Amino acid sequence: MRLDKYLKVSRLIKRRTVANEACDNGRISVNGRVVKASYDVKEGDRIEITMGQRKLAVEVLQVAETVRKDDAAGMYREI
Repeated sequence: MRLDKYLKVSRLIKRRTVANEACDNGRISVNGRVVKASYDVKEGDRIEITMGQRKLAVEVLQVAETVRKDDAAGMYREI
């Protein structure tokens, strides 16, 4: 699954266009490397998101095309 879509489905970022812009601006890194929105997310990847002063690091536990809102937090684990 593409990184921008994963960020939207897991509800780490509210909209896919915002996730795409964050990737284009270098605010998202996976496993220590800045990546593009087209990066293929796999289980075990470590995603770091920088938005303003806030930094968030998560580990991917599950990759799914569609997830209910209640189950979205189960797709990742905060580090």
